[in-house]
Amino acid sequence: MRAFLYAGGPVYPEFITEHPKADDLRIAADSGLRAADALSDRVDILVGDFDSLGEPPARAGMEVVRVPAEKDLTDTQLALEIAVSRGADEIILIAGLSGRLDHTLSTLFVLEDMHARGLHGYITDGQNRVHFLQSSSLLIARSAFRYLSLIAADPVVRGVSVEGCKYPLSHATLRRSLQFAVSNEITGNAALVSCKKGSLYVIESADRR
Repeated sequence: MRAFLYAGGPVYPEFITEHPKADDLRIAADSGLRAADALSDRVDILVGDFDSLGEPPARAGMEVVRVPAEKDLTDTQLALEIAVSRGADEIILIAGLSGRLDHTLSTLFVLEDMHARGLHGYITDGQNRVHFLQSSSLLIARSAFRYLSLIAADPVVRGVSVEGCKYPLSHATLRRSLQFAVSNEITGNAALVSCKKGSLYVIESADRR
């Protein structure tokens, strides 16, 4: 089952091509309800301590899960836990990529948690789309995102190759302390990104003004 999770932060609705279908689960994390509303996406479950959203609105068919403000997990992490408990194995996380840096990093690391659990998915807010890749390959279709960047998630990532881009790589070594595979551009219909050992954040992005 696929689940859409809506985190806090702005979205660019005109550049978001991912929309839930009738049988997808839709969970908003606190002020992520605003992101869902901006996309006109109905929400099935709203979870949070509501320090950002305020008192949650009463909506027909929307379950509200209220949690204490003093807790170990973020509202986005709680949304993921609910999605998994309801049977989701594919996660599309909307928003959560701008605003407070601590929240942004926490949201990015959700992708690592998903990978460790065998879940598939990515994050997008319309300005960025982020995948987590570990010792594998990923095909990225050319789209409205102009740039393609690889950010090393491990101290050293080996055997990194990129095909179909302006600046190809072949069996390169990337280091977390010196990121140089940034702001590449897809020149063909798609780019193929692969790494032999280690983990990468594969980031599609664009300047939105």
